[in-house]
Amino acid sequence: MEDRIRDVRLDNGLRVLVKEMHTAPVASFWLWYRVGSRNEVQGITGISHWVEHMMFKGTERFPKGAIDREIARLGGTFNAMTWLDFTAYYATLPAQHISLALEIEADRMVNSRFDPDEVEAERTVILSERHMYENYPTFLLSEQVTAVALLVHPYRHETIGWESDLRTMTRDDLYRHYRTYYTPSNATAVAVGDFDGEAMIDRIVQAFGHLPPGPPVPPVRVQEPPQRGERRVTVTGPGSTRYLEVAYRAPAATEDDWFAFAVLDTVLGGAKAFSTRGPSPNARTSRLYRALVDGGLAANVGTFLMPTLDPYLYTITVTLLPNSDPEEVEGVVFDEIRRLQREPISAAELEKAQKQVRAQFAFSAESVSSQAYWLGFSSTIADVDWFLDFLGRVERVTEADVQRVAERYLAPSQRTVGWYEPQVNAGK
Repeated sequence: MEDRIRDVRLDNGLRVLVKEMHTAPVASFWLWYRVGSRNEVQGITGISHWVEHMMFKGTERFPKGAIDREIARLGGTFNAMTWLDFTAYYATLPAQHISLALEIEADRMVNSRFDPDEVEAERTVILSERHMYENYPTFLLSEQVTAVALLVHPYRHETIGWESDLRTMTRDDLYRHYRTYYTPSNATAVAVGDFDGEAMIDRIVQAFGHLPPGPPVPPVRVQEPPQRGERRVTVTGPGSTRYLEVAYRAPAATEDDWFAFAVLDTVLGGAKAFSTRGPSPNARTSRLYRALVDGGLAANVGTFLMPTLDPYLYTITVTLLPNSDPEEVEGVVFDEIRRLQREPISAAELEKAQKQVRAQFAFSAESVSSQAYWLGFSSTIADVDWFLDFLGRVERVTEADVQRVAERYLAPSQRTVGWYEPQVNAGK
């Protein structure tokens, strides 16, 4: 049955999720590791992203460059990504060739080389990536706002890591991280596409079942302390544009409040898919867009809410027009939040927001790759049922829920306000 999701656990701890999808003769295979910025401490920030890079540098069976050639030869696509809670590797291929993806991932799970010369070459690449991000004022501002809004939780570090750590980390640090977290017992394999489900499980067992489970993963016990008042930070740098970012604490994905927050965000900042692979947000009918952009105060405004394993942040970012008054812009943002706290949204506005979320979610989950993404992502930050009941939980949100969440999470004492102030001679 095409809609059925097969969910099994191998003896070595690897979780396997398989879904048949016969809309096209393609298949997508993903391997999700439960490791990201959340598992890093000062001194090794950015290590998960760096390990992701190193696992493309070759094994004895698949030397450097071989994966690219093999997948391209078969007409497939592949890549990887690292974020707060996960690192994921994926390939989408003609269905009859999907076994290649299984072979690649099973091999580099245990046989990645971490050649010292390659480590040093990649250090230069990652530092260049970090410097590229620093060319964007919004990155500089967001990095500082996040570090001020979160005092102790590892989410406070950008996935790319701090430059001081990127310069001092060693090959042994990287290899130790790889051996600790990139193991069957800390991973989920996901296959979606045009195949027989039971036969695919057998293939995955054959590829991964003999691998050792790996050591116990160090638990993350850190809990962010309560915020006891508004925090502010100013970042200066080159450019001619002011930016405002306001951050509030947001609930974890497993909390019911997250779904009410998702509806609130759609009303305030526009519809989005709440995934790293979803369509672009549509904010033109949102309250903040109408108040700031249509109101002639800003060139753009966007909001950010993502499902995460632990409580994270909800952010509002405004790109000011040259002649806009910063205090007025800030006041408009806070006025719109107060409206949500004092006046319940209308039934029509609630229905519109729910329809927008449904549409964005549907667009983000229509392909075999996107289905595999959602199954792996949701099983990492919550569970498969989180994905399956996503729309149902959004539909159960009420006007009162939105107002309650606004009052609870968007209080003035719970915000961190950041400004990027351009300086013509900054950095010279």
